[in-house]
Amino acid sequence: MTEHYVTLFDSVFLPQGLALHHSLLEHGGDCVLWVLCLDDACFQTLQRLDLPKMRLLDLAELETEELLAVKPSRTKAEYCWTLTPWSIQWALAFDQSIDRITYLDADMYFLKSPQPIFNDFESSQKAVLITDHSYAPEYDQSPVSGRFCVQFVSFCRYSGFGVLSYWRDLCLEWCFSRVEEGRFGDQKYLEAFSKRFPNLIYEHGPSSLFQAPWNASYYPFSRAIVFHFHGLRVIDKRQIFLSNRYIPKPCLDYVYKPYVMCIVQLILSHDIVLSSQMKTPSSLSRLKLSLKTFLRRRLGVRDISPGLVDVNHFLNTTPSIL
Repeated sequence: MTEHYVTLFDSVFLPQGLALHHSLLEHGGDCVLWVLCLDDACFQTLQRLDLPKMRLLDLAELETEELLAVKPSRTKAEYCWTLTPWSIQWALAFDQSIDRITYLDADMYFLKSPQPIFNDFESSQKAVLITDHSYAPEYDQSPVSGRFCVQFVSFCRYSGFGVLSYWRDLCLEWCFSRVEEGRFGDQKYLEAFSKRFPNLIYEHGPSSLFQAPWNASYYPFSRAIVFHFHGLRVIDKRQIFLSNRYIPKPCLDYVYKPYVMCIVQLILSHDIVLSSQMKTPSSLSRLKLSLKTFLRRRLGVRDISPGLVDVNHFLNTTPSIL
């Protein structure tokens, strides 16, 4: 069976999106990545590249009147969250042969074949797969961000469509970057899935198969099937902000370095025009300061900052598994 995935990003986040696609080519087997292009520059670039196993969805052609009505009231990030279930629905509508589709955040990266995840899902005989944040204790943000993470969410077309429609309608009604009445963005809604659809939802985790900055200190990196590079930002061709959380050196050496190397190679080989993913210099300064404060106060760590790195120095001073 061909495994279908869908993600969304704009021209600013092309490097991460291309890296996700690259990892699927390496580890995804028979698969297709659908990309909801959030701006014309993204659509035109990916159309020019004509990459294998990738199909494009143009937001400009798909936005409904309902979506356009709520768009002005939401930030760029909030509108992206609103679009998450819609992206899944649009891919299903474009290809009637899709039996199962998985939403992925664009900053995900496969380190191994995801087949063990799907084997577990199929064994459950459920219709929808959701994944636990699997927080390390020092980073547990469950009350705010929710127990589950919108990073890898799978839907079977027929048995899971009711859950998808429910999520889509909730996100259209309310999807903001604040905690309000038990809601937060598109994410806290996942906690209601099992209560409302108890026979349809497979809860995967806590698990070391899905890793991210919030649990890299808790699980051995070697167990990860997929890594979520949340918070990583490409500043320019020379600088990348890796994380605002503490990342152990083995994970930096053997997970972050290959990812940065992949991004650099894709930018160069595809002649990608970069736009800084950090809005302002002050926002970068705040991230650096918050990281140092956390390391000092919560972990008792000083002078270890995986935050802003010079790309050449980072790639040339750590071991490589490439």
